[in-house]
Amino acid sequence: MITTEFAPGSPCWLDLGTPDVRAAAAFYGAVLGWDFESMGTEGEVEGGMFRKDGRIVAGLGTLTEEGARSAWMIYYRVDDADAATRAVESGGGTVRVAPTDLDGWGRMAQYSDPLGGQFAVWQPGTSKGVELVDRPGSLCWTELHTSDAPAAKEFYGGVFGWQFSDMEMPGGGGTYHLITPAGLPEERMHGGLMELGEEDLAPSGGHPYWHPVFAVADCDAAVAAATGNGGSVQMGPEDAEGVGRLAVCLDPWNADFVVLTPPAS
Repeated sequence: MITTEFAPGSPCWLDLGTPDVRAAAAFYGAVLGWDFESMGTEGEVEGGMFRKDGRIVAGLGTLTEEGARSAWMIYYRVDDADAATRAVESGGGTVRVAPTDLDGWGRMAQYSDPLGGQFAVWQPGTSKGVELVDRPGSLCWTELHTSDAPAAKEFYGGVFGWQFSDMEMPGGGGTYHLITPAGLPEERMHGGLMELGEEDLAPSGGHPYWHPVFAVADCDAAVAAATGNGGSVQMGPEDAEGVGRLAVCLDPWNADFVVLTPPAS
C-alpha cells in the first residue's frame, strides 16, 4: 500500500504534462472527481494542482519538452537529489532535468533509466508530496512496463535500494516483480514492474514507461467517464483475482493510466 508516510524510495508525487491544461483538467475531473486549482495568473492556465476532497492528489502542467509525449511523471522520495543523480548516472541512466530547487517546496530531478523509462525524484522541503493516497480518486500503485526486467531491477535497486519479490501471472502471463521500499515490510509494497515485448509498449512508441494506478469506487463508471470524455481503453474492465477490477485507459492525448476498484474487504 502507498501511504503519505513517504519513506525513501516510495512514490510521493506525480504530475501530468499535457498540451491542453484546461481540457485535461476537465477530463480528469470527470473521470476521477478531481477539482483543479490553477497556479497561473488571471486568464492564463499553465498549470496547477488537482485536489480530491480538498487534498492535493497530483499536479498538472503544459508540456515543455520538444517532441515529448503527454504522460504522467511519477516522483520517488529521496533524502538527497544530488546523491540520487549520481546513482542514476553510475547505473547508466540519463539526467533529463538536473536537481532543481523549487521555491523551498523541495528539490526535484528527472531521469531516464538505461532502457528509456522516465521517472523523477523529490527531496522534500516544505512540501512532502501529495496529501491523499490509497483512497478513491488518488494514487494507489505505480507500475513500470519495461523491455528488460532483470536490467530494470538492477538499475532501480541501485538507485533506490528497492526490494523485489516475484509473482507468477495467471495463465502463463509471465512474472510480475513487486516493489517494496528498502527496509520496509511487504505490506508497504508500492508498485511493480513487468517485462513486455516491444509490440506491447505501444503507448510510448516501444519504449519502457511508468504509469500510475488510481483507486476508484466503480471501475466501470470511471471507464465510461473516460470514453465519454474523449479517452479510450486499452484493456478491460476486467477482474484480476486478489487485485480487483481494473482497466488501462488513455486520456485524449494518449497519456496512460489505470483505474482500479480493489476487492471488497
